[in-house]
Amino acid sequence: MSEELLELAPEALLPEVAELIVTALNLDIGPEQIEPDAPLFGEGLGLDSIDVLEIALVISKRYGFQLRSDSEDNIRIFTSLRTLVTYIAAHRTR
Repeated sequence: MSEELLELAPEALLPEVAELIVTALNLDIGPEQIEPDAPLFGEGLGLDSIDVLEIALVISKRYGFQLRSDSEDNIRIFTSLRTLVTYIAAHRTR
Protein backbone atom coordinates (compact mmCIF):
# COMPACT_ATOMS: atom_id res chain seq x y z
CA MET A 1 0.00 0.00 0.00
CA SER A 2 1.30 3.44 -0.80
CA GLU A 3 2.41 5.93 1.84
CA GLU A 4 -0.42 8.23 0.73
CA LEU A 5 -3.08 5.71 1.69
CA LEU A 6 -1.48 5.08 5.07
CA GLU A 7 -1.51 8.78 5.82
CA LEU A 8 -5.25 9.29 5.38
CA ALA A 9 -6.77 11.72 7.83
CA PRO A 10 -8.55 10.06 10.72
CA GLU A 11 -11.83 11.60 9.48
CA ALA A 12 -11.58 9.49 6.34
CA LEU A 13 -11.45 6.31 8.45
CA LEU A 14 -14.58 7.04 10.52
CA PRO A 15 -17.10 5.29 8.22
CA GLU A 16 -14.79 2.33 7.61
CA VAL A 17 -14.09 1.70 11.30
CA ALA A 18 -17.76 2.21 12.20
CA GLU A 19 -18.62 -0.49 9.65
CA LEU A 20 -15.97 -2.81 11.14
CA ILE A 21 -17.48 -2.33 14.62
CA VAL A 22 -21.04 -2.97 13.45
CA THR A 23 -20.01 -6.06 11.48
CA ALA A 24 -17.69 -7.52 14.13
CA LEU A 25 -20.28 -7.19 16.89
CA ASN A 26 -23.39 -7.92 14.78
CA LEU A 27 -24.98 -4.70 16.00
CA ASP A 28 -28.58 -3.89 15.09
CA ILE A 29 -27.67 -0.37 13.98
CA GLY A 30 -26.11 1.07 10.87
CA PRO A 31 -22.53 2.36 10.99
CA GLU A 32 -23.79 5.88 10.27
CA GLN A 33 -25.64 5.79 13.61
CA ILE A 34 -22.40 5.62 15.61
CA GLU A 35 -21.67 9.19 16.63
CA PRO A 36 -17.93 9.90 16.27
CA ASP A 37 -17.65 11.55 19.69
CA ALA A 38 -20.15 9.44 21.65
CA PRO A 39 -18.70 7.09 24.27
CA LEU A 40 -18.20 3.53 23.09
CA PHE A 41 -18.78 2.22 26.63
CA GLY A 42 -21.76 2.73 28.93
CA GLU A 43 -24.20 5.46 27.92
CA GLY A 44 -22.96 5.66 24.34
CA LEU A 45 -22.73 2.48 22.28
CA GLY A 46 -22.79 0.30 25.39
CA LEU A 47 -19.76 -1.86 24.64
CA ASP A 48 -18.10 -4.05 27.26
CA SER A 49 -14.60 -5.48 27.59
CA ILE A 50 -15.43 -8.56 25.48
CA ASP A 51 -16.66 -6.30 22.67
CA VAL A 52 -13.39 -4.37 22.81
CA LEU A 53 -11.41 -7.60 22.46
CA GLU A 54 -13.41 -8.50 19.35
CA ILE A 55 -12.91 -5.05 17.85
CA ALA A 56 -9.18 -5.15 18.64
CA LEU A 57 -8.86 -8.47 16.79
CA VAL A 58 -10.61 -7.13 13.69
CA ILE A 59 -8.53 -3.95 13.77
CA SER A 60 -5.27 -5.88 14.07
CA LYS A 61 -6.17 -8.00 11.04
CA ARG A 62 -7.35 -5.05 8.94
CA TYR A 63 -4.72 -2.45 9.81
CA GLY A 64 -1.67 -4.56 10.62
CA PHE A 65 -0.88 -3.66 14.23
CA GLN A 66 -1.74 -5.10 17.62
CA LEU A 67 -3.94 -3.53 20.27
CA ARG A 68 -2.86 -5.18 23.49
CA SER A 69 -5.56 -6.16 25.97
CA ASP A 70 -3.34 -5.22 28.90
CA SER A 71 -2.49 -1.74 27.62
CA GLU A 72 -3.23 1.09 30.02
CA ASP A 73 -4.00 3.24 26.96
CA ASN A 74 -7.09 1.21 26.02
CA ILE A 75 -9.42 3.39 28.05
CA ARG A 76 -8.22 6.42 26.11
CA ILE A 77 -8.04 4.62 22.74
CA PHE A 78 -11.59 3.23 23.02
CA THR A 79 -13.18 6.39 24.45
CA SER A 80 -15.05 7.09 21.21
CA LEU A 81 -15.05 6.19 17.55
CA ARG A 82 -12.99 9.34 16.87
CA THR A 83 -10.28 8.46 19.41
CA LEU A 84 -10.12 4.93 18.02
CA VAL A 85 -9.69 6.06 14.41
CA THR A 86 -7.10 8.64 15.44
CA TYR A 87 -5.09 5.84 17.07
CA ILE A 88 -5.53 3.59 14.02
CA ALA A 89 -4.41 6.36 11.65
CA ALA A 90 -1.25 6.90 13.70
CA HIS A 91 -0.32 3.21 14.03
CA ARG A 92 -1.59 1.38 10.95
CA THR A 93 0.84 -0.48 8.72
CA ARG A 94 -1.65 -1.25 5.95
